[in-house]
Amino acid sequence: MTTRKQTQNPEDIQFLEAHLAGTLKPLAPPREIVQRLSRRIQMPNRERITSRLSDWNRLFLIFGGVISGMLLIITAARTFYYLSGRRG
Repeated sequence: MTTRKQTQNPEDIQFLEAHLAGTLKPLAPPREIVQRLSRRIQMPNRERITSRLSDWNRLFLIFGGVISGMLLIITAARTFYYLSGRRG
C-alpha cells in the first residue's frame, strides 16, 4: 500500500469554507420543542449528586460494567479483524 501526501491549497480550503458557510444556514428549532425539552431536562440538586458519588458500591459496579463492556467490544473487534485478515 502506498502512502501519498495530501497537500491542500489554502485558497481551495478557503473557497470550500466560504461555499459551505453560504450553503449551510443555521436553523432555529421550534419554540415548543425547546420549552418541552427544558421542562424534561432537569439538573439534580447538589445533595443528590454527592449522594450518588458517595455510594461506592454502585460506583464500582458501574465502573466495572463499563470496563467489561469495553473489553468485550475490543475482543470482538480483534476477532473480526483476525478472521477477515485470514481470508485475504
